[in-house]
Amino acid sequence: MRRLLLALAALACIAAAGDPSERLADPAQEARARALYREIRCVVCQNESIDDSEAEVAGLIRQSVREQIRAGRTDAEVRAYLVDRYGEFVLLKPALSPANLLLWGAPAALLVLAGGLLMWRARRAPAQIGAEPLTEEEEARIAALTGDPEGRHRFAPSSPSKSVRRSRRKQ
Repeated sequence: MRRLLLALAALACIAAAGDPSERLADPAQEARARALYREIRCVVCQNESIDDSEAEVAGLIRQSVREQIRAGRTDAEVRAYLVDRYGEFVLLKPALSPANLLLWGAPAALLVLAGGLLMWRARRAPAQIGAEPLTEEEEARIAALTGDPEGRHRFAPSSPSKSVRRSRRKQ
């Protein structure tokens, strides 16, 4: 049983390798093509290289890469051809450019800007509220409402606990 599974696994690996007639005759050129396959994104699968993808478009791009290499073009020329045809999206590792820096840096810049804006508003907020001390009349009214003529309400929490509320109700 184990040998049968190993034989099936080996057969699957051979089948996944692709059609031998599509391969380049020169092993060095085929190795270059395979290296390029790992750098080029499948435009259908989007998160896979054309080496890993089984989409029909990936097969066409692989064939195009082989034709370019067979024609004697360098790796950079093959990449440039694919970028001209499909856009920079086709590269799994796009070149560092101002547009890419903006694309990757914009979210971080927005987070820093939003944090700075929040800090600025938090510092400015108390000045806008204009928290003034209570007048004598307001102090007397609070003392009457809380039943605390000595003014201890100033030190009480803004939201009294349940036990404090219960004790006030009983009084």
